Amino acid sequence: MATYFISDLHLTSDQGEVSRLFYEFLRNASSDADGVYILGDLFEFWIGDDAVEQVGQSEAVSAIRALTRSGTPVYFMRGNRDFLVGAGFEETTGCRILPDPSRIEIDGQKIILMHGDSMCTDDTAHQQFRALVNNAEWRKEFLALPVDRRIELALSARTESALHKSVSSMEIMDVNQGAVENELKQHDAEILIHGHTHRPGIHTLQLDGRRATRIVLGDWNAHNSVLRYESGIFRLSANGSDFPAVRLKSTIAPI
Repeated sequence: MATYFISDLHLTSDQGEVSRLFYEFLRNASSDADGVYILGDLFEFWIGDDAVEQVGQSEAVSAIRALTRSGTPVYFMRGNRDFLVGAGFEETTGCRILPDPSRIEIDGQKIILMHGDSMCTDDTAHQQFRALVNNAEWRKEFLALPVDRRIELALSARTESALHKSVSSMEIMDVNQGAVENELKQHDAEILIHGHTHRPGIHTLQLDGRRATRIVLGDWNAHNSVLRYESGIFRLSANGSDFPAVRLKSTIAPI
């Protein structure tokens, strides 16, 4: 049995190929997965659990429900695009929503799971956005708006985000190394898995004299991006290519 980690599909109602890849992945996972972790930005935007049909995500919700009903646990972590996923989504899909960050253990190894944007501390504009949308009063007021108005605001925010990316350096939008080290130390872990940056890769670092590993999930475009764990080994695929495998336990390093 295998454990899978994915993120950053950015599903929209008109994203046929990525949706097809996602549904195919879920069908395949039902046959050999003992768990699937979705680490944020599954959807390009999410304006509330009451608006699934209006944003064209009924099929995605049904596909996740089919997997959980088959007996495969699905764990969902909110991203900066789908931060309004709530209890209604959890109940309808049968998945379990995880806080960001979350620490899990696989075969005795402590692993930190994150979406990743909270570690992009050099991107001050994004951190201001995070502070706003994580405010309980703001969320309450936004969800009280008519669905059409929420869609309008979400599309506007999407445009502003694209503009921000176009004028910001890649270094600013990447994770901060100090933030990465702080998360690993705070949670006493040797592996960190995250998405958000759309820069798939495997990075090793020295942390207080011990080796640690950061695995970055890729976004889904022409290809899917999946991290698979099985029998002590992590295997990351992204952009149609496979990265060097990473072995679990104390000698964490590419094989």
